[in-house]
Amino acid sequence: MKKIAGKNGWTCLIFVMAGIVLGGFLGTLMPNSLLNYGQTFGMTSPMVLDLGILTITFAFTIRITVASIIGIIIALFCYRIL
Repeated sequence: MKKIAGKNGWTCLIFVMAGIVLGGFLGTLMPNSLLNYGQTFGMTSPMVLDLGILTITFAFTIRITVASIIGIIIALFCYRIL
């Protein structure tokens, strides 16, 4: 029989994304702690494409905090165990 479950890149990506979200949520719960310390980078002003009948606005910002880094480490540890 074939092995049904296995480790792959998509599973790792889902674990890492969950770690980022949970870490960010934890950092938001404690705004005055060291966990919420971080750096924000990306586009400072949105890029707008106006085509007359259609207007598209694009902006991208990433905020990396201590809590999200801890979340990523825990997620990778859990992925490695499972």
